Amino acid sequence: MAFLWIVSCLAFVSAAYGCGVPAIPPKVTGYARIVNGEEAVPHSWPWQVSLQQSSGFHFCGGSLINENWVVTAAHCNVRTYHYVVIGEHDKGFGSNEAIQKIRPAQVFTHPNWNPRTINNDITLIKLSTPARLNTNVSPVCLAESSDVFNAGMKCVTSGWGLMRYNDASTPNKLQQAALPLLSNDQCKRYWGSQISNVMICAGASGASSCMGDSGGPLVCEKDNAWTLVGIVSWGSSRCSTSTPGVYARVTELRGWVDQILAAN
Repeated sequence: MAFLWIVSCLAFVSAAYGCGVPAIPPKVTGYARIVNGEEAVPHSWPWQVSLQQSSGFHFCGGSLINENWVVTAAHCNVRTYHYVVIGEHDKGFGSNEAIQKIRPAQVFTHPNWNPRTINNDITLIKLSTPARLNTNVSPVCLAESSDVFNAGMKCVTSGWGLMRYNDASTPNKLQQAALPLLSNDQCKRYWGSQISNVMICAGASGASSCMGDSGGPLVCEKDNAWTLVGIVSWGSSRCSTSTPGVYARVTELRGWVDQILAAN
């Protein structure tokens, strides 16, 4: 009975704050950049999290997938002494946002994560206390293993990453960029054999993710809900807007995510 009760509670929560449907609608004006960014409508990407050191230094992004779990990149090297900051738009000093700062209880990195090839660049964070879902905080939908997202489809990435590769600091306000997906064959024209089936590419269109965006979301609209298709992984060291960024491909990693969530 307890299990049924938990399931019905989760069903109620997801009905109140369904995945992928922000209470505050985003506005995306085409091909604005995170490099030279476009500020997001505050709290319009309510699954966006900031991973921070205890000093408050932002080092990576992530995405809330339900009230207990966040997904990010393995190369972010998250530890249980870090903080997951949820509900933030302006990370500047003196911002009066009702943020939630939660420590990770456990960190699960993909067993086949390979820092040399950057394959399977995914980590799951189990939160020590559940996130409180509200207008500013709700989960993203996860791409199913069977989903197909075609080259040319316009998707959106968001983060507090550098707005130019040589900037001294990251922006305080959350930035967003609309990017077209590339097929892996198209992407190999830029990156060659470095591109594997657990990666998906987007960009080369005048916009780019940059350092500090790592671990954050690449979302595409499916059935009127924003769906997590990629996790910011790697790209041009100069954040070139004419080179595609590379993201961990969620459809290929969904099976592992389901295993970890079911077992924990």
